[in-house]
Amino acid sequence: MCLKNKTQTKIQDLKQKSGLIFTFAKRFSMNTKIIQFISIFLIGMALVSCGGNKKDDTLSTDLVNNTKSANGETSDGKPEMTFEKMVHDFGEILEGEVVSFNFKFKNTGNADLVISSHKTSCGCTVPEYPKGAIAPGEGGIITVQFNSKNKRGVQNKDIVFSTNCEPNNVTLSIKVIVKEP
Repeated sequence: MCLKNKTQTKIQDLKQKSGLIFTFAKRFSMNTKIIQFISIFLIGMALVSCGGNKKDDTLSTDLVNNTKSANGETSDGKPEMTFEKMVHDFGEILEGEVVSFNFKFKNTGNADLVISSHKTSCGCTVPEYPKGAIAPGEGGIITVQFNSKNKRGVQNKDIVFSTNCEPNNVTLSIKVIVKEP
């Protein structure tokens, strides 16, 4: 009887342990499914939030139809972008301040000038620029706004504009020293 009781006790222990292991496995499997669902949901949200509100500020290259330059031929009819200044130093500002500067330019060439797109070195720097063609002799303003939120120390930011000038890229720069408030 003692041997039978010991065997029955061991069997009960094994059943109890296997039940615990089974329960743990079920819970782990459920947790894994929950973790997978949450991961997929968060990745999906990140993709939607990063691309959903993107404003397309690029101009179609169809606006500038210059077959001579496309074929590699030179022509006297080229736009040229001439700035009063291409670098602006804001000096010292307090963190959290938003500052802006107007870069003034003129098309000193003899063909329409088009700014087709821009790239900035940081999301804290936002340009506003003319979206249409600028005739020879006409001018324009590129306003560059800098937001110093969460920025400290020396900040050097570049904004690169794609144009139909030669060279195609025009770079404007801003400098600022951001101090603690």
